[in-house]
Amino acid sequence: MTTIATTNPATGEVEKTFDALADEEVDRRIARAAETFASFRTTSLGQRAEWMRAAAGVLDGEADRIGAMLTTEMGKTLKAAVAEAQKCAKACRFYAGHAEEFLAGRRPADAGDVGASDAYVRYEPLGPVLAVMPWNFPLWQVIRFAAPALMAGNVGLLKHASNVPQTALFLEDLFRRAGFPEGAFQTLLIGSSKVERVLRDPRVKAATLTGSEPAGRSVAAIAGDEVKPTVLELGGSDPFVVMPSADLEAAARTAADSRCLNNGQSCISAKRFIVDAACADEFERLFVGNMRAMRVGDPMDESTDVGPLVSEEGRAEVEELVADAVGKGAEVLCGGERLDGTGWFYPPTVLSGVTPDMRMYHEEVFGPVASLFRVGGIAEAVEVANATGFGLGSNAWTRDDAERERFVRELDAGQVFINGKTTSYPELPFGGVKRSGYGRELSAEGMRAFCNAKTVWVG
Repeated sequence: MTTIATTNPATGEVEKTFDALADEEVDRRIARAAETFASFRTTSLGQRAEWMRAAAGVLDGEADRIGAMLTTEMGKTLKAAVAEAQKCAKACRFYAGHAEEFLAGRRPADAGDVGASDAYVRYEPLGPVLAVMPWNFPLWQVIRFAAPALMAGNVGLLKHASNVPQTALFLEDLFRRAGFPEGAFQTLLIGSSKVERVLRDPRVKAATLTGSEPAGRSVAAIAGDEVKPTVLELGGSDPFVVMPSADLEAAARTAADSRCLNNGQSCISAKRFIVDAACADEFERLFVGNMRAMRVGDPMDESTDVGPLVSEEGRAEVEELVADAVGKGAEVLCGGERLDGTGWFYPPTVLSGVTPDMRMYHEEVFGPVASLFRVGGIAEAVEVANATGFGLGSNAWTRDDAERERFVRELDAGQVFINGKTTSYPELPFGGVKRSGYGRELSAEGMRAFCNAKTVWVG
């Protein structure tokens, strides 16, 4: 059997191991999901909202314990982990409070215009949905699928990353404790090689994946072959553009916070910092200073800003990208070498002189490493910002209204944040374009992603 384990990134020690589920048990859980869906879909929105608010209460009430579990499994700082649990509680309450509005039947046309006495759209759940989720925000990225999906009347099957099994099991227990029926949300402790078998099961009606581009391509291909809808949120190499009119101190402070968010392991963190030459010297001074000031250390320590990377392999990948860039002429302005001691720590790093012949120019760096570019005006800034296969988030800093409108219009991304740090909110749609995936999570769009928009025409 495959062994699934919690390995503490701060120490490198295995804390707990779990056996993967046998195929027979996976089949039983899929059958339970299908059986539960048949009755769960008929429960009232009021009842689902009551259960969802109970889940929010658990998340808020146990945020400290939950945070310690997240930190132990994937290394994010404890303060960030506690905040993640609290953000999940907010999302649960948001969907409990807005499901009726988002699922309400709508009339997109006058009935007479389509030759009917009545014509409307109603939103109905699809059934069991497979969620393939990553380790970097192990609670939030599941909740932002599960809360709207369950409120819409779907049921969930979670295949979580194999290095966060305790979080995966907690999520199943969370919804059970909140009162949702047995089978409404189940965790499948299985390896990646078993995903295809689950996705091809006819009782599974759709899938959502947050993760790497190769994983997304694989799930999309299988789902396409089975003609099942998918939502994919893949990688990102977000630009962070700074123009001369910007508040440079605020921009540089936010830039460092964004690049070091989650120890540098966030798809929507800014990674490429594109600065107009007229303010580049001052921004570089401020930004590099802020990156150097980040405190790297024990993620359980409240004073720590940056904890370890998730695994030895993850750190090695970051080191390879930095070494490739430096070997081809990039300059290290700070950081750039692994830290001594146990755990998979890597310091906040800034490189300048990154060129298209370097891997870092094209690939996502999943660690606290920033690339700094100097450009001669807004046209070149937009060109460099869009010179990537990814299109998840983007940032632009300017106090010029015309520049702001141009960035909003021309940046190729699912999100454009002006004078602020890219993040996700339950109230706003979240997703990307190009190789960053397709479909949307959160807001009304996230709830309707796994609904049948059924047209009803009455003569």
